[in-house]
Amino acid sequence: MDVLVDTIILDGHPLAINKYSSDTSSGFDIISVEFSVKSEEYHQVTTLLYAGEFHVQVPVEDKAFRGKIIEYSTSITNLYKGGQVGTFKLVLKEVEE
Repeated sequence: MDVLVDTIILDGHPLAINKYSSDTSSGFDIISVEFSVKSEEYHQVTTLLYAGEFHVQVPVEDKAFRGKIIEYSTSITNLYKGGQVGTFKLVLKEVEE
């Protein structure tokens, strides 16, 4: 049964997710997410992502692990202009603690 994942948490900061997929075939958790970022949230989100490695939680799947960004992209590179929304894509891979 597929469960709709609408939120992940990175270092205690919840992110509302638009798309989610996960894979464990490598023996490590790998999750791919897509989420929207508004101009007003841009600085906070990019500052969070700059850390590169996080305590990752997927509450609806009761999943938690230490993960690092292995892929990152955004549909827009400058959200400092008000009223804009960008789509961020992340792939996070579990790392040994």
